[in-house]
Amino acid sequence: MRQDWEPEDLIEVWTLLEDDMKRVRNKSGATRLGFALLLKFFEVEARFPESAREVPAAAVEYVAQQVRVPARAWADYDWQSKAIQRHRGEIRAAYGFRANTEEDQDRLAAWLATELCPVELSRDRLAAAVVARCRNDHVEPPAPGQVRRLVGTAVKDFEKRFCRGTLDRLSHASRSRLEDLIAGDGTEQDAGGDGAAARGGRSHFTELKTAPETEAARPGRGVAG
Repeated sequence: MRQDWEPEDLIEVWTLLEDDMKRVRNKSGATRLGFALLLKFFEVEARFPESAREVPAAAVEYVAQQVRVPARAWADYDWQSKAIQRHRGEIRAAYGFRANTEEDQDRLAAWLATELCPVELSRDRLAAAVVARCRNDHVEPPAPGQVRRLVGTAVKDFEKRFCRGTLDRLSHASRSRLEDLIAGDGTEQDAGGDGAAARGGRSHFTELKTAPETEAARPGRGVAG
């Protein structure tokens, strides 16, 4: 979440409405302020902050004024308590969301691998697509670190299947020739009988195997985001 907020933006996004005030009415102190901040953060991001630092300081001050709790109480909100677990459950229910599960993450990885990875190379855009899909399905997205790992898993799965599918389309003879070339250690001889090693070089395939992967070498094509 962005950290710089103009006063008019704070009023538009972080103002507690009547229903919001009803939800914080039976809470007090740090618990009251913490719940209110999580509530408005979730409304904006459709997820919870990973730490107190992720909530803009200006928003803490503005919400604290509304709930009449000192802004410094935000530092006392316990991120490991049972109370915050209850708060998150209340907030998900308020917005019609549910927590994500391992099954959800498996489905998301499969969806990325089969539908998006073939046409999208950017991992950032793939991660954004995961969050958008979760919001659309009213499922709380995984934490950003989990989303990155999920995208990495999907990309690896797609690349393995792409390579396997390409290999399956080759004839046995073509596969044998490719395997012979790739297995070369740089001592292959050319038509004139001079070996690559004798020339002080390596075969092109040996160099390809040791070269770092580049985005241009990956299969698929990008989609304008």
